[in-house]
Amino acid sequence: MTECVFCDIVARRAPATIVHETDSVLAFLDIRPVTRGHTLVVPKVHSSGLESLDPAVGGEVFAAGQALAGAMRRSTLAADGVNLAMNDGRAAFQTVFHSHLHVVPRHHGDRIRFVAGMITRRQSEPEATARAIRAALDS
Repeated sequence: MTECVFCDIVARRAPATIVHETDSVLAFLDIRPVTRGHTLVVPKVHSSGLESLDPAVGGEVFAAGQALAGAMRRSTLAADGVNLAMNDGRAAFQTVFHSHLHVVPRHHGDRIRFVAGMITRRQSEPEATARAIRAALDS
């Protein structure tokens, strides 16, 4: 294991429920999801934040987030909307210092609070959730 858990996930040295992969990016379910389907999109090459993120790769990260957002709406998750968020730096609540985009499905009236319960949140049916998103990506 390295000091970066996301690099370990990319290298398959750490477990993750993978949702989507390209040559440049990997998307997997967040282990402390805000909502069911909360997915992280990471560049495969380490960058600690926006300043070190290659802009072309950043575009690929966002493109994957956009595709996942559509999949979350079309899938059985039936999202009414999606938040795309990238926290850059400790002051912006970045906790893993490998650039990553949060793709968070939302539903009308869900009253989600991103930080509340972060330590105690757990995934619900991760494999079924990932399958639903993957199926909608393929459609």
